[in-house]
Amino acid sequence: MMHNILRLPAVKTRTGLSRSTIYLRVAQGKFPKPVSLGARAVGWVESEIQEWLERQIESSRKANA
Repeated sequence: MMHNILRLPAVKTRTGLSRSTIYLRVAQGKFPKPVSLGARAVGWVESEIQEWLERQIESSRKANA
């Protein structure tokens, strides 16, 4: 299975969230956890970010209905 990995700048662009908000939500269990890419590098699985975005859109639509 092929996984695309997004680095932090791409995750920030796609979600509109800041670095600190992303890491806060990861710590709270409200955002996908990053995967280690090496000693000082992490990234996020693109499909997990896409699923998170879809859930956010869905819950926002239900709240405004």
